[in-house]
Amino acid sequence: MKVTIVDIGPDEEEEIILKCRFLNDDMVKLINRLRPGGAKLTVYRDSGMFFIEPEDVFYFESVDQKVFAYCISEVYQVRSKLYELLEELPGRIFVRVSKSVILNLDKIRSLTPAFGGRYEALLQNGEKVIISRQYVSSLKEKLGI
Repeated sequence: MKVTIVDIGPDEEEEIILKCRFLNDDMVKLINRLRPGGAKLTVYRDSGMFFIEPEDVFYFESVDQKVFAYCISEVYQVRSKLYELLEELPGRIFVRVSKSVILNLDKIRSLTPAFGGRYEALLQNGEKVIISRQYVSSLKEKLGI
């Protein structure tokens, strides 16, 4: 890939031109990062591509080698792995709570101790997510408990 930077005059508008043979996932992620307003997530459903705000996701879950984003009433597929999402997402609100789940802390309504040192998070949409005991301490640290 070739990168060209051109100096412009004071009265010219800054612009980015992207030339590509086809628009793949890496290009879409790059475009989303460059857009004003921050990075949106590229998600898929019913053979369509959608762009959502990370803050709209209640949690991400890995099931059968696929990652899904659970929003208030919709479920989307994400083509990133969970560890890749952790690097991309705002660290102040997203935390890993099990090997297969990343949780949005802003969507937690309540936390309840569960059997075996685990916790159960009740989310604002009424869903429940189990927090594995090995992730409880990092969750409490993020929440300031």
